[in-house]
Amino acid sequence: MSSSADILPPYEPAKPRAVNHNRHLPMAAPLAWLSAGWRDLWTRPVPSLAYGLGVTLVSYAIIYAMFTFGWAQILFPALSGFLVVGPLLATGLYVKSRKLAAGEKVTFGAMLFPRGGMHLFFVGAVLMTLMLVWVRAAVLLYALFFGWRPFPGFDQVTAMLFTTPEGLWMLLVGTAVGGLFATFSFAIGAFSIPLVLDRHRDAFSAMGLSLSYVTNNTPATLVWAALVVALVLVSLATGLLALIVIFPLLGHATWHAYLAVRDE
Repeated sequence: MSSSADILPPYEPAKPRAVNHNRHLPMAAPLAWLSAGWRDLWTRPVPSLAYGLGVTLVSYAIIYAMFTFGWAQILFPALSGFLVVGPLLATGLYVKSRKLAAGEKVTFGAMLFPRGGMHLFFVGAVLMTLMLVWVRAAVLLYALFFGWRPFPGFDQVTAMLFTTPEGLWMLLVGTAVGGLFATFSFAIGAFSIPLVLDRHRDAFSAMGLSLSYVTNNTPATLVWAALVVALVLVSLATGLLALIVIFPLLGHATWHAYLAVRDE
């Protein structure tokens, strides 16, 4: 006979832990993130400015290649896609901000070769794929509204878009489709790489947590997204020269945004 001690209780599935990622951040919080990012930028500024210069030079090289190989028609979608892969490109800047907070030595080598393993690669691969899909979708939208008409060139594209019914419809549909891509990309990419670096999360958990952080702090993160877009537009208006400073500023500020939304 078995004793009562041998009788096991019925199995009960583990209940999920209640999670609340709402930090009740004010809409003005992104201004504090920018201020902290500005401080990190000018603390040992050479690595950050060199990083920004490198991103700017690579951007010039890509734009030159587009015109050289006749891909000018995808320039605008590619510039939009820059916002998608920006969090990946800024990985080294997160490393610097993290080391500054820890009082550790900042080296350019550590910024260029962060310790994230394959999970950084997977997050980057997802973001790159989203950018490529968006560029392809933009080409298909052009073909949908204008058929096989060749790209008219930048001297005529404005008139084509704003003075023809096809152009206006393409702007409307393209903005809606691009907004969906941008929203999803921002939600999964805003804090996923900092999570991999700081909490050693796997790629998919990091993207899921980033999505949760963004959606649970919508007012502040919407303002943050608007500031990022505005500063990137400033960079474009200066022929990308301002990107040398603006890119590291946004990278460092993103780290402080992550610190504000993460679990304690």
